[in-house]
Amino acid sequence: QVQLVESGGGLVQAGDSLKLDCVFAGRTFTNYFMGWFRQAPGKEREFVAAISWSGRRTNYADSVKGRFTASRDNAKNTVYLQMNSLKPEDTAVYYCATGQRGVTSTVNDYEYWGQGTQVTVSS
Repeated sequence: QVQLVESGGGLVQAGDSLKLDCVFAGRTFTNYFMGWFRQAPGKEREFVAAISWSGRRTNYADSVKGRFTASRDNAKNTVYLQMNSLKPEDTAVYYCATGQRGVTSTVNDYEYWGQGTQVTVSS
């Protein structure tokens, strides 16, 4: 069983930056691709970013491309989401997820999920 624990969320102003962390435990970290998703109130969960086991391949939603960067430190079993130039529409609960189907944007391709961390961007 895999456990994922996110941290780093908070309340920021538009234009600010924030970095989310997600610690992975329970299996071999480098066997898994990692993804970030978000869900705003009243909306479906949507893909944000994904990163391969090596970190060399990434995939981003168009809405965050050029502003968000996913990375991972395999020595620390941790994946990160650096979020720059935040906008009010980035407000959501952010979830870390993991699977073995590649840097996919499909929710159902991810087997394990964290509990989420709230990010609120004020205008």
